[in-house]
Amino acid sequence: MEAAANRVVSIIYELRRDNHEGELVEALSPENPLTFLFGSGNLLPKFEENLMGLKTGQSFKFLLSSDDAYGPVQENAIVDVPISIFVVDGKTDTNLLQLGNVIPMMDNEGRRLNGVVKGISEETVTMDFNHPMAGSTLHFSGEVTEIREATEEEMEHGHIHSSCGCGSGGCGEGGCSDKADGEGCGCDDGSCNSEKSEGSHGGCGCGSSHDHSH
Repeated sequence: MEAAANRVVSIIYELRRDNHEGELVEALSPENPLTFLFGSGNLLPKFEENLMGLKTGQSFKFLLSSDDAYGPVQENAIVDVPISIFVVDGKTDTNLLQLGNVIPMMDNEGRRLNGVVKGISEETVTMDFNHPMAGSTLHFSGEVTEIREATEEEMEHGHIHSSCGCGSGGCGEGGCSDKADGEGCGCDDGSCNSEKSEGSHGGCGCGSSHDHSH
């Protein structure tokens, strides 16, 4: 059976930045593969294109340019937000506001975003809402571990149905998507997510979001 639309595909892989010798970003084991509904539009199109037609047991190795992955770094996704939104019970949450911390937040339209703390002043916090892999070439190498036909319900819902926990599971930053009703498995919003909208991290991360806006 080959990887094709309306089939559930499981893969393991190593993701490195820039090339096969680059920084290791993510590694998935056979015990914790990425499992997804092929052709459902949840993953990057070029990612799926490189897997099309592969069979169980076949290996793969390919590069995705930043244009085919998460796009360039967007300067307007680096913004200053009022430090007041991090005030809890009259005190600024200094444990949360540490340089380099990744903070789950929410924009004015209710979309969940992850922001990296880049700077802190008396009145504002500089947050970077670019995807962590924005501007990077992605090198994937791995193997197809399983392929099966999707159920009618999976095809109707556009995602796989299975139970899984919040392991590393292929999302690069936490392993579960921010969707309910079984969609949190298989990195529907993770490192290979088709979402690369301005200022979005694609929903990776299992932590609960702060009800903040920027």
